[in-house]
Amino acid sequence: MNRPLSEFVPDGRLIVATAVTALAASLALALSTPTTISVDGQRLASDVAPVTTPGGAYLPLRVVSDASGARTSYDSRSGEITVRRGSEVLAMHIGATTANMNGHRITLAKAPFAVRGRVMVASATISRAFGSTVRYDARHDRVIVRTPGVVVAGAADDEP
Repeated sequence: MNRPLSEFVPDGRLIVATAVTALAASLALALSTPTTISVDGQRLASDVAPVTTPGGAYLPLRVVSDASGARTSYDSRSGEITVRRGSEVLAMHIGATTANMNGHRITLAKAPFAVRGRVMVASATISRAFGSTVRYDARHDRVIVRTPGVVVAGAADDEP
């Protein structure tokens, strides 16, 4: 029943392959850039990057709403998140696909969720709440938001 220690030590090729794989993954992560967000031609700074999936992008709500001229509030007792822009009011809860838009119940395509204390919403929710056009450019790894009625002077969203 006493087996030699050499039986428990991995083969040298396995150790080298694991080290090479870990190094490649570390380099890819270190050299990658997170998805950026621009609203009306201005790149936004956010402590939480957008979450991108093949189905679309999820954006940090407060950063995008502030840049779009809206105000976001959170009621910790009820868990309600409210976004106000002009006369438009959107109220929702994390994890719920139903929301309230200007007093009318609506269904969201995707439920909001939290990442490191930030509410993330689907790009379709941003479009609906602000009337904005939202486009995820996977090739350049960025989300471009255009608010209706805003004239953007100069460069178009840092596009090459």
